[in-house]
Amino acid sequence: QVQLVESGGGLVQAGGSLRLSCAASGSIFNMGTMTWYRQAPGERRELVAAITSGGTPNYADFAKGRFTISRDNAKNTMDLQMTSLKVEDTAKYYCKVIVGNASYWGQGTQVTVSS
Repeated sequence: QVQLVESGGGLVQAGGSLRLSCAASGSIFNMGTMTWYRQAPGERRELVAAITSGGTPNYADFAKGRFTISRDNAKNTMDLQMTSLKVEDTAKYYCKVIVGNASYWGQGTQVTVSS
């Protein structure tokens, strides 16, 4: 089993920054791609950014130029640095990890951006 814990969410004004973290523990041998998703109330969950085990990032269009994804394979962590936050970035942010043939999700961390 794999456990994921997200942290770093909170309330921030538009234009501000937040750094989200996802810590993985458990049976995480050979962890694959790690991904951030988000889901706003009444909306579908959407991909924010992903990073392969080799460190190659991929971003949703809305995240390009504002968000930076990173990971530390030695610590089994993944971060998402978010800058120039907008009200429409308000959502619950989730991390997902692929280990072998299975994927695991965290419980999410709330990000609220006020105008």
